Amino acid sequence: MKMPVPDQRIIANRQRIAADLRKIAPGEGVIESPREMSVFESDGLTAYRQMPLVVVLPETTEQVSQVLAYAFENKINVVPRGAGTSLSGGALPLADGIILGLSKFNRVLDIDYDNRCCVVQPGVTNQAITQAVQHRGFYYAPDPSSQIACTIGGNVAENSGGVHCLKYGLTANNVLGIEMVLVTGEIIRLGGKHLDSDGLDLLGVITGSEGLLGVVTEVTVRILQKPETARALLIGFPTNESAGNCVADIISAGIIPGGMEMMDRPAIHAVEEFVHADYPLDVEALLIVELDGPSVEVDHLIQQVSAIAMKNTSSTLRISNTEAERLLFWSGRKAAFPAVGRISPDYLCMDGTIPRKRLPEVLSGMAELAKRYGLRVANVFHAGDGNLHPLILYDANNSDELLRAENFGADILRLCVKVGGVLTGEHGVGIEKRDLMPEMFSAIDLKQQQNLKCAFDDNGLLNPGKVFPNLHRCAELGRMHVRAGKLPFADIPRF
Repeated sequence: MKMPVPDQRIIANRQRIAADLRKIAPGEGVIESPREMSVFESDGLTAYRQMPLVVVLPETTEQVSQVLAYAFENKINVVPRGAGTSLSGGALPLADGIILGLSKFNRVLDIDYDNRCCVVQPGVTNQAITQAVQHRGFYYAPDPSSQIACTIGGNVAENSGGVHCLKYGLTANNVLGIEMVLVTGEIIRLGGKHLDSDGLDLLGVITGSEGLLGVVTEVTVRILQKPETARALLIGFPTNESAGNCVADIISAGIIPGGMEMMDRPAIHAVEEFVHADYPLDVEALLIVELDGPSVEVDHLIQQVSAIAMKNTSSTLRISNTEAERLLFWSGRKAAFPAVGRISPDYLCMDGTIPRKRLPEVLSGMAELAKRYGLRVANVFHAGDGNLHPLILYDANNSDELLRAENFGADILRLCVKVGGVLTGEHGVGIEKRDLMPEMFSAIDLKQQQNLKCAFDDNGLLNPGKVFPNLHRCAELGRMHVRAGKLPFADIPRF
């Protein structure tokens, strides 16, 4: 992985820049000592670390505006950061860049039950939105597994999904409006409490833009009433292929579960040892299917799903009869990442999406890749929408295992694209998948995406080095033919 060569002129002026930022964010708003900044040197992709130039923690939108205006005037790079849970290196710092942390933007500003929406600051955790409204029978549908830690601003940046996105959509389907600060310091608003806006869908452009277009300082999200009934089925299968076929058959039958997740044998055993959710240990694959809605409808769908599972040679099938039992089924899946962390010193969490019907083929392909690279892999999937999260196990203390894990992960993503899928489902591109973008997009595609970036940030100051494999000056992109040469890069220090 490589990032732009740092600007030594900027680095030499670190103390002056920190002093100038302290005028904008006084008190504890600026961090510049290496010891204190070490907290920010990595995000969830911990294999790569880089000390930032300086960290600023504004408390108001006006302060964010002033920080960006200052950076724009002085041509200083800025990396927006939420909770730092990104698994694609999206918040990896730059040696010559300001980390603009939004952890102090942590308030729920307005709850509007009549319009079924909440206005929150970007530092509010995903789960906190549901906690703020659940006493009235409402909740916020997107629920990534890191929902207790990840913030809504980061969810917007990466267009996060989760267990229930199959039925209720990704972040993009649940965000109604945002307040955003452009790189020049200008404050704009897109959308609002209404369900749709006229004109260009700029809200859709910003959601999933990975901090390249602006800094979000306020988000209006949709909240939903909790369904009358929710029950889950825990289904074991003798092979991954039979579980994958069951997923495809459920969807083709016209059934849209509230959530449908899958784990393979290594993941099942790791989770059971960690959570003790009473998962069957004699199966190769485990499917959790949640059905929600009116109780009569749920009972009928349970019968249908049970029949489909039996047709696909399921070996075990349990149905939750209480809310506690339903939550127990899900407790293992929600704890899959930390559970795998107990059986391996390190792991890479990949993120790709495929057509559901190709799941058996991709699982077989991953098994072959595991043999080729000599590394174990534990698989957890948002099976209903084809979003895969292979966890590649390695030991960073062994000199070549990180490189093998990276190459293994890259081949998994190439396989996803080959079968008609995409490089990411919810973790974003960041630096992890940046150099794989040409596997999916032509030079013309990438040029047009960069033209959009240039419309918002023509100096390339916001989160540079992420998403795009080649750096082009914005003036060059307007020409008919864009030179393919890369600008100089420097290696990121590895952990």
